[in-house]
Order: sequence, then C-alpha cells, then structure tokens
Amino acid sequence: MSEQPLPPAPSAEQEGESSRAGFVAVIGAPNAGKSTLVNALVGQKVAIVSAKAQTTRARLMGIAIEGSSQILLVDTPGIFEPKRRLDRAMVAAAWGGAGDADLILLVVDSADGVTRAVDRIVAGLDKREHPLWIALNKIDLIKKAKLLSLSAELTARLEPEKVFMISAARGEGVLDLRQALAQSMPEGPWLYPADQVSDATDRMIASELTREQIYRQLHQELPYASAVETEKWEDRDDGSTAIHQQILVERDSQKAIVIGKGGQRLRTIGQRAREAIAEHLGRPVHLFLHVKVNPRWDEDRSVYREIGLEWSD
Repeated sequence: MSEQPLPPAPSAEQEGESSRAGFVAVIGAPNAGKSTLVNALVGQKVAIVSAKAQTTRARLMGIAIEGSSQILLVDTPGIFEPKRRLDRAMVAAAWGGAGDADLILLVVDSADGVTRAVDRIVAGLDKREHPLWIALNKIDLIKKAKLLSLSAELTARLEPEKVFMISAARGEGVLDLRQALAQSMPEGPWLYPADQVSDATDRMIASELTREQIYRQLHQELPYASAVETEKWEDRDDGSTAIHQQILVERDSQKAIVIGKGGQRLRTIGQRAREAIAEHLGRPVHLFLHVKVNPRWDEDRSVYREIGLEWSD
C-alpha cells in the first residue's frame, strides 16, 4: 500500500512560539519502514522506498515542521550483520547517525517482532547516551495481543522514554508521533530554511530516484549488485536539465538484465526516473543512462563519495 504523508504543519512564524530544533536518528533493522516513516513525518517524499531490505544506503535527512519545531530526521541504513566493505560503511552510517542525534527513534517491524537483527540493535543500544523512543510499525499486520506483548518485551529490555504504535504506510499514529517529537526538541533557532525538506543535493536525489526505479523494475532479478553515479549535470539555457548517469553492475549477465530485450528495460527505468527527477526539480529533464560492468564498484572510493558513505579501511 502506498504511503500517505501528512500535510506540512504551520511554521514557527505562523504560530508565534519560541522555536525548537533537534536531530532524531531513525534506526532499525532493514525493511522496518524507516524511510516510509520519514517521508510521512516530513509530509512529502525525501527518501526512496522499496519492498527490498537495505534500500537506504547513506544517511539522508528529512526535515519535518510541526508548529514552532523543526525536526531533523536522519534516515539511516538498516542495521544488519556486515559482510563486506559496503555493508560496514552502511552500518557505520546508521550507528553514526544515532551517536550524533538528540534523540534515537528505533523503528521495529511489529509483524516480524524481535528478529536477530532487532536483537543485535537492542544489544547495541544498551550503553546509549541519548533518549530512546520506540515506534512499533506496521501495526495493521499484527494482532493486538501480540503487539502488546512485543511492546512489553522491548520496554523491559530497553526502558525507552516512549513507545508509539503506528502504521507509517497508512498514516496511523504518525501525527501523534510528530507532535511528540516536536515537543521533545531542544529550544533554539531553526537550522534550515522553512521550505527545505532535505539536506540531500539535487545530484544525490537524482541518483537515488534512478536507483529506486532499478529496484522497482527489476524486482528480485538484481538484488543489490548495482549503484548509480551522476557523471554529468548541465542546466541548459532553455530551462531544462541534462543528466548523464552511470549504472554500475558487477557482471555482464547483470548488465543484460538491466538493459533488457531490445533495451526495453533500460528505457522503462530511464522514463520513470526522468519523470521522478523532473517532478523533484520542477523543470524538464533529459536523462541519459549508461550501464557499465565493474566487478569491484563497491571498492571504489568515488562511488562511496557519490552515495554519501564514509570510506573505511
């Protein structure tokens, strides 16, 4: 079911109240619904969403406004057991986001319960230095008795300040959560303009929107063996923008999957991505996609810079 984001709330200037601003690290296991929740709290799409786990790779911030408060939501990659350099960078980004925040919001897929991944996160939060809230997501997929049991188990283990029961995709409980977050932010001036909804650059968002279409069009055929780099960006005199992107895959067989028979799959990816990028930029877009085989793209420092991850030895 598609997400139903909340409408933007009145600004501090409209409310005439003392302003508040703070950072909330949204952490959780892969596919817990973190990005869907961030989008719903912001009131519009700022993070790509997929049914696949580990869709989010880098820390991306969504900026929500509620009354006189500016809530800076750090959408982190899912925390899982890392097996390669890219995995380690993603997990480091998630824990780094938690360490830098004023408040940690742990999102748990209530239908899945306490999985190994959730158990690992719970252990990692044992010595946390910041307030912790829990959002039990996807409550529409679980019976009330099991939901209450899950809440009791996590409350006993983590002793959070608050527990919310929500369905980010349906919008249930999201307004209550946003209002509570707003009240918990420290007093101080807003850190970003009132009309800014994300800290991501247009270049990064363009790459993310193309990567989202790769996931949506390929489904299970190309799980995570790909990345998107924006190679060239040209704002033209006629008001349009020309964007050249490179889709990186690991093997020739994966390149064939992305291109599809007669190039049809790549054309569909390009069309849908172009439409999404044009909507984001608010102007016509000319999108040029090229597929390149690089067996070690996940060992390329430039790729990490492009997707906003820290390189670690």
